[in-house]
Amino acid sequence: MPVRETFWNIPHWAELAQYILGFLTLVIFAYGVFRRVQRWRQGRPEKRNDRLGTRLLSVFTHAIGQVRLAQDPYAGIMHLTIFWGIVALLMGTILATVDWDVTRLLWGFQFLQGEVYLYYELVLDIFGLLLLVGLGLAAYRRYVLRPQRLKNLTNSALSRDDAYALGMLTLIAITGYLVEGLRIAVLQPEWAAWSPVGRVLASMFASLGDPTNRNLHLTIWTAHTLIAFVFIASIPYTKLFHIASVPLNIFFRSLKPAGALAPASVEGSLGVRTGDDFTWKQILDFESCIRCGRCQENCPAFASGSVLSPREVMIKLEAYLWERNDSKMLHGDVIRADELWACTTCRACVQLCPAFIDHLAVFTDLRRHLVNEGQVDRMLQDALDSLARYGNSFCQPERQRARWTQTIQPKIKDARKEAVEYLWIVGDYASYHANLIPLTQKTAEIFQYAGLDFGILYEGERNSGNDVRRVGEEGLFEMLVEKNAAAISRCSYSAVVTTDPHTFNTLKNEYPLETFDHRPVLHYAQLLDQLILSGRLRFSRKLDYYVTYHDPCYLGRYNGIYAAPRRVIASTGCKLIEMPRCGERAFCCGAGGGRIWMEETGVQERPSEIRVREAAALPGVQAMVVACPKDFVMFKDAVKTAGYEDRLVIKDLSELVLEAI
Repeated sequence: MPVRETFWNIPHWAELAQYILGFLTLVIFAYGVFRRVQRWRQGRPEKRNDRLGTRLLSVFTHAIGQVRLAQDPYAGIMHLTIFWGIVALLMGTILATVDWDVTRLLWGFQFLQGEVYLYYELVLDIFGLLLLVGLGLAAYRRYVLRPQRLKNLTNSALSRDDAYALGMLTLIAITGYLVEGLRIAVLQPEWAAWSPVGRVLASMFASLGDPTNRNLHLTIWTAHTLIAFVFIASIPYTKLFHIASVPLNIFFRSLKPAGALAPASVEGSLGVRTGDDFTWKQILDFESCIRCGRCQENCPAFASGSVLSPREVMIKLEAYLWERNDSKMLHGDVIRADELWACTTCRACVQLCPAFIDHLAVFTDLRRHLVNEGQVDRMLQDALDSLARYGNSFCQPERQRARWTQTIQPKIKDARKEAVEYLWIVGDYASYHANLIPLTQKTAEIFQYAGLDFGILYEGERNSGNDVRRVGEEGLFEMLVEKNAAAISRCSYSAVVTTDPHTFNTLKNEYPLETFDHRPVLHYAQLLDQLILSGRLRFSRKLDYYVTYHDPCYLGRYNGIYAAPRRVIASTGCKLIEMPRCGERAFCCGAGGGRIWMEETGVQERPSEIRVREAAALPGVQAMVVACPKDFVMFKDAVKTAGYEDRLVIKDLSELVLEAI
């Protein structure tokens, strides 16, 4: 009867040596894990133990199912075959150990026998082959295809670390098959067909005969055992530790809305000044980085030629925390200020990271320190001063905020004095920017045409603070929230609407719940969609444009609103042609995170120019539709500087709707 004989052809001394080496391996492994855990414990406290069911489901979905990785077909197949190959071989080793060292010794029987053993051999052979296929794909991709995101690792030791992981796993798989093939070549069991790979190798070794095969078997078994023990012992000291850290990072990920940025975490000061100021979860983030480069590949700042690479920041922060070199300053020696200020807070890095690293929380905490120390761009400082003094970034007095309403008839209600159905928070850019005021007036015209009962705060409105907070000015953000909340509290309304995704995000996700007393906060694309579906907004003509649509970061990635603006576009009769990067992969315009207030230096091509080039390349597209005031400003300028003014028109969603009316 087929049965698993674990130590066939292995002398007693080698068997004993294996147990001794196995124990030493576990000690070294445990010490490495202990060092990691101790380092996490040095971080500042952060509560991440709520909603356990949701967290466990996340681990099954993204650590075991690897849904995010599978979005990239090549990398997804590569990693899934490696992952499941390792899991299967590990489980096979555990089962063999239990079978030989537990059930055989304690109860005198082996469960790995008969059909169970045959299926065991077949499954391990198949998954071992999958592992080799995955490793081959990984080696081909890294050393032959060499995608851009894997080329520019600044630390050569990291490249050696990657090569070590690939090499060790390959050696383990190959030597394991050789041991199996030599055993089959000597024993020639009737059930050899259940080990297809081993059987093929056995036919190659058959001509060697005994005792050569037995001697070779012992030699390769020894090598296989030593390689496996070295590999296991090294896991906590190499990139391979992501096998443990990534599932943990996924489990402890933030379950708050994507648009809810955590407040400053350091008591007594603002921002992260030294490594001691990071939270334990941020340290776990650094250690979970697998250096795949997805964040870098989708980063608009990196694409524009700036100094920022989200991956490199994570790598440098991890190295800094391990070194604990007192002569190195976190700000300046490790992370440069221009790296941090280059971030547009578009959230592409966070959205696409398979390890669920929160780059933005780290960047914002680091920025908070720079703001606290006054290390900011001159234009940004002017904008912050204006926001503190006037409540807007245009250095305009509050009484000018509603100047755009003067031509609107009937007069728009003052929501502080009259009850309204919809409280419209207009936003700075829509209120003050000369190119946007006509769009704001058109939106008001649409609302009136639909018979909407709405009003605004007039001079009572301040900047919502979304970008202020992401710049790192937490104190100013709190002041703006307080003033807006006070103005809103005097109003009687049923829902809030805004045309600015940045304003929408912070009102919906970051203002205290009591500010709106659980009343809905809507982006105007959602409201237009509702009005069309309910029949309150009817169109008299069908447009016949071929258009593409740009997903605003703060509407899409931050709040998951993709369908509503597309339904509005479709209802006008326009033919929508999607850009290659759309939805959650949409490319940022480059205005977010306060970038619109800063000088544009050190870039080869602005993100907005990259985006309009992408739109202009679509066959037949006449217009690029936007649903964000900042997008409109950025792309209007970009079509001129990129030379597409005669080929591509930038249109706001409200313009399409008004034309259809």
